[in-house]
Amino acid sequence: MRNINPETNINRVYISVFQGNHMEKPLKILHGSLNNRVMVELRSGRSYQGVLDGYDVPHMNLVLKNAEEILNSESCGKHNTIILRGDNIIYVSP
Repeated sequence: MRNINPETNINRVYISVFQGNHMEKPLKILHGSLNNRVMVELRSGRSYQGVLDGYDVPHMNLVLKNAEEILNSESCGKHNTIILRGDNIIYVSP
């Protein structure tokens, strides 16, 4: 996975999200979350908490390190590295 500069393709993203009291572009937030802990929820109901190590555009596949897998509010596994397919992601919370 390659990390991108969110400024290069930011004009393709038309969705904005609220972060605090101001609007932010999603790719800018994602880029700012690199090397920080995030929570990712999938369509299956599983969630993962881990350090965002990388992502790709346009598919939004994510790579998490030191990730904990959560199902029904209970930890059900730990992963050194995991790749999450962008099509299955509901949200990413920095």
